[in-house]
Amino acid sequence: MSSDPRPQPVAAATAGSPIVIDGGLSNVLQDRGHDLSDRLWTARLLRDAPHEIAEVHRAYYAAGARVATTASYQASVPGWTAAGVAEADGAALVGSSVTIARDVRDSMAGDGVQRWVAASIGPYGAVLADGSEYRGRYGLSAAALRDFHLPRMELLAAAGPDLLAVETIPDVDEAEVLVTILDELALPAWFSYTIDGDRTRAGQPLADAFAVAGSAANVIAVGVNCCRPSDVLPAVRQAAKITGKPAVGYPNSGRGWDATARRWIGPSGFDPALAPLWRDAGARWIGGCCRVGPGEIGALARTVADHVPS
Repeated sequence: MSSDPRPQPVAAATAGSPIVIDGGLSNVLQDRGHDLSDRLWTARLLRDAPHEIAEVHRAYYAAGARVATTASYQASVPGWTAAGVAEADGAALVGSSVTIARDVRDSMAGDGVQRWVAASIGPYGAVLADGSEYRGRYGLSAAALRDFHLPRMELLAAAGPDLLAVETIPDVDEAEVLVTILDELALPAWFSYTIDGDRTRAGQPLADAFAVAGSAANVIAVGVNCCRPSDVLPAVRQAAKITGKPAVGYPNSGRGWDATARRWIGPSGFDPALAPLWRDAGARWIGGCCRVGPGEIGALARTVADHVPS
């Protein structure tokens, strides 16, 4: 974890306005002209165009985000080796996701704004590149899930993020494996599920899911991401009540994901005006996910700043 003297995110999240997280990475890269249709998705640019990832982090920080989430959501050594990359080089690429974000953060130091880097830990289903993260229930044993997650989580932790972002988890079974690893790594982390209404994507009650996520000593916030904006308020309220910890909420734009066509469909429902309601329900970490860009995050940051509780 970073050793600089700035207040660490655990303390920062308990005082003042909520901490604003960035938005989607893929949509901004696509807007910048990149084809992300292969199985590596945004991770491919860790090798092919790392400067483009850096520019997206910079855009979100400039818009008002205080946290940059790394381009590691779909990155793993097995994924790189399947693409013909040597194992050692794949490991270096996974770790580079943190270095890229840290370099951008450090280049913007001196303006009095506290910024952090969160290493993204996506679900096993993300690596399958077939929409499995929106279903869960992969048919893997807990041991197999641990064998997948532990090496890349160790790589990311070793690269020096300020915290981990365990995100878009669809399934309590996978969560049980992840919280065990988090306790071993001893780094602060937020833990967020992707949900459908009052259930995980795998169909489990959110009360059970939040209890599992909140059981890890190093989990500093529990909540939801990559869900409909309308799902956030009841979820963060429940997460805060069950865990006794700050909540995290960063929905997608509200559009649906077509896994066959690999594209988002339907209208956006992301509304920055909802942020004060999320905060009042217990959310201390607020942002956006897929199809939410720097413009929306900028509006969210301004809304949060304009609605500081008295």
